[in-house]
Amino acid sequence: MSTVVKGAALTTPLSRMTALARAELTLLGRTRGALVAALFVPLVLPVSVRSAAREMDLAEAGLNTGTLVLPAAVGFSLLFAVYSVLVGSFVVRREELVLKRLRTGELRDVEILAGSALPAALTGLVQCLLLAAGCSVLLDLSAPSAPHLAVLGLLLGLVLCAALAAATASFTRTGESAQVTPMPLLLVSMMGSGMFVPLELLPDRVASVCELLPLTPVVTLVRGGWTGDLSGAEALGAVATAVAWTVLAVFAVRRWFRWEPRR
Repeated sequence: MSTVVKGAALTTPLSRMTALARAELTLLGRTRGALVAALFVPLVLPVSVRSAAREMDLAEAGLNTGTLVLPAAVGFSLLFAVYSVLVGSFVVRREELVLKRLRTGELRDVEILAGSALPAALTGLVQCLLLAAGCSVLLDLSAPSAPHLAVLGLLLGLVLCAALAAATASFTRTGESAQVTPMPLLLVSMMGSGMFVPLELLPDRVASVCELLPLTPVVTLVRGGWTGDLSGAEALGAVATAVAWTVLAVFAVRRWFRWEPRR
């Protein structure tokens, strides 16, 4: 009896989530489509941004090629390596009754979702760090003027994209449809969150609307971390927008997330 109690005492939320994360990482490595989305796509799209930058007057916005490409690369990594991959992961695990079985054990609901999201989040984090190093070398980008803003933007982006993925999975019926349901957020974010075109080059009214998109605060904070021209009020506004979207996504998950296959 004492051995059982002792073993139970060693089971903590962290250990349970770590064990689940290891299993999810193994499954992620066996899924070719997810690996392509997580590892290949975010590395290719910044090349398109660099090509598009040649047609823009970045100096008018106080930017250069590096400060356009790097935040875009971070955004692509969050969208594809974290958000898109997790939507598919949550849906497939639900359809295979994995989530239902996990709920019968010691894992709590939040631990299941967090543990399942950890591999994708760590993949996105490592990829963002590598992209930052690559952009610094290849685009002759100087060190960030306000690194705390870049770090804050990246961390907010990881949490936000994981929460949005779970919320999107709530309304996704099958693994096949999980390839489609992330597309609206992917397209809107790429076109309107300052990845391909900085908000400073958009008409004022359009820019005001784009500032409210989920991923815009992340791009704004990362870019402001390098340029150093983001005021305190602008930084607080970006953080508030990101937190608001995260809270909204968490509410949607608590309200509508399904643990069994949708019929």
